[in-house]
Amino acid sequence: METTDLKGKKALVTGGTKGIGKAIADELARAGAQVIVSARTQPEESAHHFIAADLTSPSDVAQLTKEIKDNFGGIDILINNVGGLTTPGGGFSTLTDAHWEQELQLNLLSAIRLDKALLPQMIEQENGVIIHISSVAAKQALWNLNLAYAVSKAALNSYSKALATELADKGVRVLTVAPGATKTPPMEKFINDYAASAGITAEEGMKQLMVQTGGIPMGRMAEPEEVASLVHFLVSPSAAYLTGTIYAIDGGSLPVVS
Repeated sequence: METTDLKGKKALVTGGTKGIGKAIADELARAGAQVIVSARTQPEESAHHFIAADLTSPSDVAQLTKEIKDNFGGIDILINNVGGLTTPGGGFSTLTDAHWEQELQLNLLSAIRLDKALLPQMIEQENGVIIHISSVAAKQALWNLNLAYAVSKAALNSYSKALATELADKGVRVLTVAPGATKTPPMEKFINDYAASAGITAEEGMKQLMVQTGGIPMGRMAEPEEVASLVHFLVSPSAAYLTGTIYAIDGGSLPVVS
């Protein structure tokens, strides 16, 4: 019988100090993994080994990789969670080249850069799991709200699938988790900023956003811990035959079959 026990495994969770990333780090630690977290800014408190890194910077990625190899010898699980919506809404005319570059660096190239740095050791040991945290926005872009973000996440999905195929016979699994609306500080800020720009309350802003996306059939946003539970299963031995798949966790909101 397979198991979700992660004892003896070493995991890196990027963006692992808050929101979904923190929930994932805590979940993997509870399952027995030795967890390393990275973020740009060190938190006041952390239950896990912390390494400061800006993953849009090649030199920071190199330093992060070196510290992991020197102190841990390598990792078995990589959770590419760093990302976010940083560009303005309003459609194509509001987005500059710098906006597009910024979103691609954060949501796509940071993951590619870190994968490339850490994959050789996974391939050498013929064992490893990489999870890319994407978004349902990749399949449901809203031109007036998240155009560049959605495009960068769609590119991440495509890259993740191709990488999974390349590594399938090398003992390394690659999977994508695509959360929908999740109750995190960045999501709350997004709703508040949207409401402020429209001159409405946060509650009204949330209602308008739900209308644009078609609503959430389950009637609520996800908790970060629910996303973490899915990630835990996917990195565990119980998911040993899964690779190359995108898993939406959105309360049924994505209005497509696949």
